[in-house]
Amino acid sequence: MISHLDGNVYSVAPDGVVIEVGGVGIAVQCTPATLSRLRPGERARLPTSLVVREDALTLYGFADSDERTVFELLQTASGVGPRLALAMLAVHSPDGLRKAVATEDLGALTMVPGIGRKGAQRIILELAGRLGQASTWSEADGTGNTNSTVGAPGYGAGGGAVGAGGAGGAGGWREQVEAGLTGLGWPARDAQQAVDAVAPDVAAATADGEAVDVAVALRAALRKLSRR
Repeated sequence: MISHLDGNVYSVAPDGVVIEVGGVGIAVQCTPATLSRLRPGERARLPTSLVVREDALTLYGFADSDERTVFELLQTASGVGPRLALAMLAVHSPDGLRKAVATEDLGALTMVPGIGRKGAQRIILELAGRLGQASTWSEADGTGNTNSTVGAPGYGAGGGAVGAGGAGGAGGWREQVEAGLTGLGWPARDAQQAVDAVAPDVAAATADGEAVDVAVALRAALRKLSRR
């Protein structure tokens, strides 16, 4: 079991990152929100979960240990593998998933590509009471907020570990959100249209010069896609 990686970020791609540890580059698959906080050349510490299959060893990385715990618990539900569990965490925060399961919110779960109504019902039935208690809630988007994203440079609070914050530059956030959507299975054209749809709201929210929170923009784009 590889519990975490601590090293320099060598490269960041739409679906994963390469962390250099002791001269060895280790590929790690992450959610778009986690990837948006990593910067090449900076140091990062990622909690990880190793998934062993007959034909592959795949390492998944997370913003904090709570996200990793939820990732592993999600896979105990029938039909939920590591890729779908990662997609669920790309669409919802850990607390967002806890709330969706606790309140039997089928609409929230079916926002995740690959989960239909019957699949959502099965997940709620099998995971009820198993994901733990939610912490705080964001009234703006209905998802949970963890306080583990940014601490000292390259490290998150509570054992989490990310780069220099969860924000994107004025133009770079669009590419990151589009890459995240296509990585979740949405066609490139739909991803671009969803980003265009949320762009005015993003611009209004950052009118005072603040950087764009890529995770928030991604979830807003996913809500647009789910209403189609």
